[in-house]
Amino acid sequence: MKRIYGVLIFIMSLFLFFGVRQQARAEGEQGRVLFISSYSYGWDTVQLQIEGLLEGMAPGIAVDYDFMDTKRLDEETAAQMLYDRLSYTLSVVPPYDVIVVGDDAALKFAVDYREELFDDIPIVFEGINNVPYARELARQDPLITGVVEELSLEKNIDLIMELRPQTRRIIAILDDSLTGEAERQNFYATQEQYPDLTFGEINVSQCTTVDLRTRLWQQNGDTVLIFILLSEDKSGKIYTNLEAVQTLVKYTKIPVMRMVDSRIEEGLLGGYVVSMRKSGQIAGEMASSIVGGMDPASIEVADSPNVYYINEEVMDKYEMSMSRLPKDVEIVNHRITFFEKYENIILPMLVFAVAMIVILAIVLYDNLHRRKLMSELEGTRSILESASQHDFLTGLHNRSKFVEDLTQMIEQELPCTVIMLDIDDFKNINDVYGHAAGDEALKQVADRMKAMSSQILTPYRYAGDEFIMILLSEQGKIVEKTAYGCRQVFAKDFIIRGAKKKITGSIGIASYPKDAGTVEQLIVCADKAMYQVKKSGKNKFAYYGQEPESM
Repeated sequence: MKRIYGVLIFIMSLFLFFGVRQQARAEGEQGRVLFISSYSYGWDTVQLQIEGLLEGMAPGIAVDYDFMDTKRLDEETAAQMLYDRLSYTLSVVPPYDVIVVGDDAALKFAVDYREELFDDIPIVFEGINNVPYARELARQDPLITGVVEELSLEKNIDLIMELRPQTRRIIAILDDSLTGEAERQNFYATQEQYPDLTFGEINVSQCTTVDLRTRLWQQNGDTVLIFILLSEDKSGKIYTNLEAVQTLVKYTKIPVMRMVDSRIEEGLLGGYVVSMRKSGQIAGEMASSIVGGMDPASIEVADSPNVYYINEEVMDKYEMSMSRLPKDVEIVNHRITFFEKYENIILPMLVFAVAMIVILAIVLYDNLHRRKLMSELEGTRSILESASQHDFLTGLHNRSKFVEDLTQMIEQELPCTVIMLDIDDFKNINDVYGHAAGDEALKQVADRMKAMSSQILTPYRYAGDEFIMILLSEQGKIVEKTAYGCRQVFAKDFIIRGAKKKITGSIGIASYPKDAGTVEQLIVCADKAMYQVKKSGKNKFAYYGQEPESM
């Protein structure tokens, strides 16, 4: 009997618990929606999506938010952290009626963890670049629907060809993210429709900060840039949306198009864009309908909400005619002319208006001309500054940059190690094969050293056939691992004048503060260690004060 009473009490407790929970929800809420973004709230497009989502949401529906932050975290880490948070959150909060996911990574997360987290909960997606994948999901799963994001390259290219007929090259700004890969395929798939145009890209994930700025500045007047993604470069610099736009505006002297309605007013040309606010609004309306009882399977996937969105200031800057724009275009940064302002009293004010417009035009032209000159001077200064710190032949940082960096580290008392590499018998290569062959060897050594570079290891060309590296550590195991890595620079054959050739090198290693206390002493110690290798037969490496080790 005690056991029976115990079971009855337990069952009654469950009914009371769930009954109170449902009653509290019925009194305070009409429904619950969870919005999961692939990015963070600080990302401009996310804010637009949320604003639109709330506009489309029916009154009385509570909306919670969570963010994967894949602009700063790799997708696997972001997904695991979100899973850990939601596993706990979903166990303590009332159940959600609908899950809204923004952009590709969030949709992939919702599908991957459907059974564990969102079983039998409708999913509404928005801002999805992989359109075939999204539509196929909606076709297979009656609980999934939403609005896709289609960046119409064709309409944007058609637009720029109308505005700038001299355009011959279309260059996309992309990265290696999940969204970037999807857009890269779409970009190059469009190329066959424009046989007279050359398509290319600047892959931000493969550019250092300096490389990115240089490549942007080098684009000439027959080129148009299309800004798709710029979140983190090879140097590890993470860009907010505003910083990305500022970089593009500062380091380019050609129009930059964009296909989403974010930060265009900051100096981008714009184009045929996806309205992120409208995407969020449509998703909110779909979620509200589902909360209200509509079957998700009856809600068809909505097409991308796109509009023509153009920055008039950029049109003026690059002397593009506003009359060539489509009739339904939305204009930002529009300057109200004197004629527009006084059109109702144009007759009595005609003479005065003409005079003011002429003066205003002269002032505006002068200001635009000055800003353009300042922008060009700033760009030239940046290019010259970069050139002064890089070796022309190999692209590595040069000797002066090495001394500058090493001086900073020692002034800050940062333990570090200098690794000096010298090509053995380099003079014979020049004598036998010619100086062009010697340059080939130098560039191949530099390329292999570049492949070794990291946040703590930086290569430089020191002089002639001498290279040098700074390792931001003096720990024995790290130095030893790096030294053995340097051996691999000479492990594979080199291609000299089309033929394979074995080239060896001698390596000397010295550390601060263990071996020396100044820049000059540290370089001398590394050089002595390398010279010791030369004396003992070459093709080895040696630590300062120790016998050489065989390569």
